[in-house]
Amino acid sequence: MLIRCIRSEKKKSRHPILWLATLGIPLIPTIMGTFNYLSNLTIITPGWHNLWTQETLFYANFFSAPLTGLCCAYLWRLEHRNHNWNTLMTAPVPVWAVVLSKLLVACKYLIVTQVWIGVLFLISGTCIGVHGHIPAEIFVYLLRGTLAGTALAALQLFLSMIIRSFTLPIIFALFGSIASIYVTAKGMGFLSPYALMMLGMNANHAEDMLRGQLIPFLAAGIGSLVLFYLLSVAYLKKVDIKSS
Repeated sequence: MLIRCIRSEKKKSRHPILWLATLGIPLIPTIMGTFNYLSNLTIITPGWHNLWTQETLFYANFFSAPLTGLCCAYLWRLEHRNHNWNTLMTAPVPVWAVVLSKLLVACKYLIVTQVWIGVLFLISGTCIGVHGHIPAEIFVYLLRGTLAGTALAALQLFLSMIIRSFTLPIIFALFGSIASIYVTAKGMGFLSPYALMMLGMNANHAEDMLRGQLIPFLAAGIGSLVLFYLLSVAYLKKVDIKSS
């Protein structure tokens, strides 16, 4: 049953807009971060690590959450149009499989985005002539960012499910991401799913923000993922068909 749901979600998510967003939006923070790096070479040490801090400053803080929100909003878009919600509610498919299939498809785009961010980082550094070895921890940051993004996807799928508007959950993601900059600065980043990407990617920090705090980070990420997945399943079990 789950495989059938995944196949259905893949068919519905083949629209070019998702791939354009997945491959196009990360170009913006990469370009902004590269120019920011070049503009600050008089006050920062040249190298791969500082290039990473500048690029993730924009990606993790401002672009990652809205991009995830867009993907998740699109995955629920068809169900909110016409009478497709009623079709979903009356289909002989367990709700856990519906939610999980959407989450897995969202994760597919997330993984592609994370890999693409890594590729763009290497390309940008090579183009501007960054010397030295690429820090191995960069790949760790990408993996941690994937976990953080999965937790965020679970939250955004929940919001996109209960809110029929396509744009409102994306706006929530943007403001949640901006608000989490303040939350993280106050040392409470583990309390916000939007802040986990910043922490996982070590955005704009020379030292690893999660040094000695990996377990709390993993607990926050997995906890948020499970919480919003269960909330989504519970909501679908209780909600009724819609008259319009």
